[in-house]
Amino acid sequence: MAIPHQEKILHNLAEFLTSEQVSVNATIKELHGRDESYHAMQLPDIVVFPETAEQVSKIMKLSQQYAIPIVPFGLGSSLEGHVIPEQGGITVDFSLMNKVLHVDAEDFLVTVQPGVTRTQLNKELKKHGLFFSVDPGADATLGGMAATNASGTTSVKYGVMRDQVRDLEVVMADGTIIHTGNKAAKSSSGLHLNGLFVGSEGTLGCFTEMTLKVYGIPEFVTAARASFPSVKDAVEAVVSILQAGIPIARVELVDEQSMRQVNEYNDTAYLEKPTLFLEFHGNEAGLKQDVEFMEEIVQGHACEEIAFETDTAARNQLWEARHTLAYAYIHGYPGKKMMVTDVCLPISELANAVGHARENLEALGLPGGIVGHVGDGNFHALIMMNMEDPDEVARAQEFNGRIVEYALKRGGTCTGEHGVGLGKQKYQQQEHGAALEVMEKIKRALDPNNLLNPGKNIKVETKETIK
Repeated sequence: MAIPHQEKILHNLAEFLTSEQVSVNATIKELHGRDESYHAMQLPDIVVFPETAEQVSKIMKLSQQYAIPIVPFGLGSSLEGHVIPEQGGITVDFSLMNKVLHVDAEDFLVTVQPGVTRTQLNKELKKHGLFFSVDPGADATLGGMAATNASGTTSVKYGVMRDQVRDLEVVMADGTIIHTGNKAAKSSSGLHLNGLFVGSEGTLGCFTEMTLKVYGIPEFVTAARASFPSVKDAVEAVVSILQAGIPIARVELVDEQSMRQVNEYNDTAYLEKPTLFLEFHGNEAGLKQDVEFMEEIVQGHACEEIAFETDTAARNQLWEARHTLAYAYIHGYPGKKMMVTDVCLPISELANAVGHARENLEALGLPGGIVGHVGDGNFHALIMMNMEDPDEVARAQEFNGRIVEYALKRGGTCTGEHGVGLGKQKYQQQEHGAALEVMEKIKRALDPNNLLNPGKNIKVETKETIK
């Protein structure tokens, strides 16, 4: 069923967008009605492809005029239903706003449009001897990564997406275009709007331009794979490495079951034990000492096997085991859908949390593995489930609830990097308490008609039903 006034809205859109920038095609709508999550598809009514902030501003004004929801869309690689338009409306696809606008090499900054992907940006930055640090695994858009405060494998050294944002150009619900920061390394002026908008999942405004912090490409990189008899040994080794001040750039845990899945998928013969994948960035002389010290530490935590790689091709092959793990599970369980959980705890609680997760996977009879960015306390369970089996889906949901409850009781969070979306709504009151009311007041103040990605992240009641 078409939304009220759809023909008028399409006519108004045609006044400032070309026919190629507006679509009601069924296939296009299907592509924008889902993401990589297990959440059910819901179609938008209209999909638009703006090229400028001014066009986004006009779209926002139409949204207010006709009381129609707006849902921003990058590549649809999110994992909690962020881009699913539950109430229909207009999906704003930013794929045409994909330019790297300016590289400030001397200031280690880059200004981009939101549709630029991580790989695209790093290809451009390489010409200047620079790279962008946040690596969530998927080749996501930078706008989407900012919207969910993405992080990934390198956050232990370089920080998360929020740490990289110096300035955002944001189109507000009423069409006003604002900037949230500047290019200075620090500021004590005003409220910290960058921190407010990064992670807001399109519920407070649409990003149309971003200025981000970048880094010099390391002189020397060493990668290592270390296997341990237990997850506890592996995590405790990481804690000891961090306490020793050794500058790890990446450290990932892959559990025994997942190593078995990796070997089957990649035709490799890695030791099928809990394994750490580590990477170190720096100068050759300094790294040599750090790596030697690291090796002594892991041996003291019962490390059974350790292998090093410095050649780029060999390092890439080493990391392939971690990066292809999701595909390894999907390939190994045809017909099943993957649920990816995402809790984060203080690192001192991580080993027990991973053990608790494994016990509950087995107790509930769910196939899956556990991986984690163990340097910052974030881990994921990859659960394979049959979406046509209500009992299996219920058990997966029960598992997710159990590990979230465990994390929250120990000072953790229900989502370390994937965001709230649809899937983590149920835990927001428990995690934030009275602070959730403050967030709801901010949402109402900036989006009084609840038209910006309604039902996601900070969920408030709509004054009247839209449809």
